[in-house]
Amino acid sequence: MTKILAITNQKGGVGKTTTSVNLAASLAASGQRILLVDLDPQANATMGSGVNKQTIQVTVYHVLLGDASIQASRVTGTQGKYDLIPANRDLAGAEVEMVELSQRETRLKTALEVIAHEYDYILIDCPPALNLLTLNGLCAARAVMIPMQCEYYALEGLSDLVNTIKRVRNNFNPTLRIEGLLRTMFDPRNILAQQVSDQLQKHFGEKVYRTVIPRNVRLAEAPGFGLPVLYHDEQSKGAQAYLELAKEILHA
Repeated sequence: MTKILAITNQKGGVGKTTTSVNLAASLAASGQRILLVDLDPQANATMGSGVNKQTIQVTVYHVLLGDASIQASRVTGTQGKYDLIPANRDLAGAEVEMVELSQRETRLKTALEVIAHEYDYILIDCPPALNLLTLNGLCAARAVMIPMQCEYYALEGLSDLVNTIKRVRNNFNPTLRIEGLLRTMFDPRNILAQQVSDQLQKHFGEKVYRTVIPRNVRLAEAPGFGLPVLYHDEQSKGAQAYLELAKEILHA
């Protein structure tokens, strides 16, 4: 069965899109059939996959509004290793336009059902907000990955997100669960980061991935080249960490 994973955190700048793009590339490098859905109006996952958001004609926006099929919006990233449902700034208006539509919370789920059988994993890069777009991602997914930095405010935001996931499970998607918490931009020299990491492991136990994503210059550089870090510098600590995360997920 296809595993559909929403990658979400309402706090911005936690490595959510970095994780979406690089996990997609790492799973694909492990021989998995991967689809990445860019559900963020900033379209960073689209650009990070080597697709120009300025020139694409059909995006996830058209799919959500019912103006195009999901097959028509599908493109292949630069390296040709995984497929992408791209986004651009048009998506920012989708929330307002979807309010009047029927089944507005499950339109992405319905669209993905048509092609889900073609993939082993579908990753959904959700926007950094608890809005209708994120709700579509959570309704379409079977599980949630939460990337987060090990800092105080991240713990506060995590509590809100966990409550949101519970509400979605109760009202829209009874099978939704938290797949895991991913520690990102981790600096082991930072005492606070170590303390927060310890708290996460204490409270969430096995829900915290063993793999830790470090702060890494190559990870920051790669989007500027329209590449996952795996194809920018495979030997970098960032690339190796995401390859390790892919292995951990595949062997879970």
